[in-house]
Amino acid sequence: MPVMGKEDISEEDIKTEINLELTLRTAVPERSLIRVPDSNHNIRDAGSSTNQNGRKRKQPVSSSGSSPSAAPSVNTAGFSFYEVYSVHASTGKVICCDFSSDGRILASAGHDKKAVLWHTDTMKPKTTLEEHTALITDVRFSPSLPRLATSSFDKTVKVWEVDNKGYSLRTFVGHSSMVTSLDFHPKKDDLICSCDNDGEIRYWSINNGSCTRVYKGSSTQMSFQPRDRMYLAASAAQVRFQPRAGKYLAASSANVVSILDVETQACRYSLQGHSTPINSVCWDPSGDFLASVSKDKVKVWTLGTGSEGECVHELSFNGSNFLSCVFHPAYPSLLVIGCYQSLELWNMLEHKTMTLPAHEALIASLAVSTATGLVASASHDQLVKLWK
Repeated sequence: MPVMGKEDISEEDIKTEINLELTLRTAVPERSLIRVPDSNHNIRDAGSSTNQNGRKRKQPVSSSGSSPSAAPSVNTAGFSFYEVYSVHASTGKVICCDFSSDGRILASAGHDKKAVLWHTDTMKPKTTLEEHTALITDVRFSPSLPRLATSSFDKTVKVWEVDNKGYSLRTFVGHSSMVTSLDFHPKKDDLICSCDNDGEIRYWSINNGSCTRVYKGSSTQMSFQPRDRMYLAASAAQVRFQPRAGKYLAASSANVVSILDVETQACRYSLQGHSTPINSVCWDPSGDFLASVSKDKVKVWTLGTGSEGECVHELSFNGSNFLSCVFHPAYPSLLVIGCYQSLELWNMLEHKTMTLPAHEALIASLAVSTATGLVASASHDQLVKLWK
């Protein structure tokens, strides 16, 4: 059945689809993340109000279960997860997002070649950054300084000051292929790394404005059919430094994640087990665990404690195409997975899941703020949403 475009879906269609999804999910409580005690604590609609700028702020379901609006949420004894804000963030597909270290600013970017900074308490735009000449593939904040960086299909990496609205601080040129991802080192303020579609990883000095090291990994060049281009940005190579210590760099390439020693560039572990290209990787805040996501499988690996390089949890295809993931900011054993139109909440210890309708297109990126407890989702439907 063909997927309807956004312009073809009426409000009534959306309500019907949400109600159908909720009915299907509540009919199979054995798959629920948290056992539903009664009808007053089921997955249900959350209250909402719209401010003058058209940004919808959602409210959780009350303890009595009363709720006048149509935003799905999870609200049971001891746990809730609901939509806080929804904003039309772009004229094109939104494919990446990230929070500042204090959680007060959210950056989003994608096909319109712009990065927009949002105040997370109001979801009003703070700044729009415009210098890239092709779509932006990744956006990351510095963990210690008021800076962010963007990577692009224009083969460049740009570093920006959060409060400088005029122009970028640095533009790094050197990649011979489109740059697909980047990240800041958690302890070395001067160091960022980036990777491109040919598997090359470059380390850059922000202070010197130069490339300090180049790592030649395996090629990640892929051939995509037209029907698969919607997954292109998510399926390309990605790099993420290990939080806190920054000892390791996780670099995904095709269906393998390489764990590189940042100092020596030696490949310490090669994490294998995915049969399809990896769409996303993310560390837990402690840096002890890494999650890797392909369209039909999610794997969680241990890297900070115990037997490093072992897969300790795995979730196989359950009807959703897995695209992105983050560890929940308050529940370490809960992984939030972005899928096509929905969020999957996976309790790894109990190996139970719950599906929540979230967007009208694939969810290309998720971000988390441990400072505020917020989760952000960015989608091809041009929306960015905040959840808590």
